[in-house]
Amino acid sequence: MTHIEGFGERGGFGRRPALAVIDMTLGFTDPKSPLACDLEEPVKNIARLLDTARQAEVPVIFTTVAFRESDKLTAAAFIEKVPALLVLEAGSRWAEIDPRIAPRETEPVLNKLFASGFFGTGMGSALTVAGVDTLIITGVSTSGCVRATAVDALQYGFRPVVPREAVGDRNPDAHEANLHDIDAKYGDVISTEDALKYLQEIAAVHDY
Repeated sequence: MTHIEGFGERGGFGRRPALAVIDMTLGFTDPKSPLACDLEEPVKNIARLLDTARQAEVPVIFTTVAFRESDKLTAAAFIEKVPALLVLEAGSRWAEIDPRIAPRETEPVLNKLFASGFFGTGMGSALTVAGVDTLIITGVSTSGCVRATAVDALQYGFRPVVPREAVGDRNPDAHEANLHDIDAKYGDVISTEDALKYLQEIAAVHDY
């Protein structure tokens, strides 16, 4: 990535992270879905991050997008722009988190109607109550919901961190361009290995 003077400084990690898994539902991970992306690598890397985050006992939050009949008015403009979103009907298998990275009973799955994991959900409150200052953001899509969540995380006072191999997009060029923008202006884009090392350090301190 090209570095521009005055942009892309390291925000760094804080003291208390959480892991967000954005919209990793069958509607995006199953190749049969009209919304599908190639997410095999992100699924594997998210699974690794989940294992380590759970060992470190840091909060884990999932999001899904699921539209009830009554939600279609609220999200009408979004649905008109992206009619394929109607596949994500509440109660359908497309709104279920991919079972390869299934949430535990204690891990909230927040339903959202728009891009950001914060907008119209309790994510901000949940993170604040848990004393979180750093949000590790994984999921789909890099150019849409991941980016929107990273921007809002910053605006709510959290440090956004995006492990590049744990996010995906149906458009490779959009994926790279948005990772570049996130790293330049909103958060730190790092390797999954570096995110794992950070979580492992927390786990080691906790075990001690």
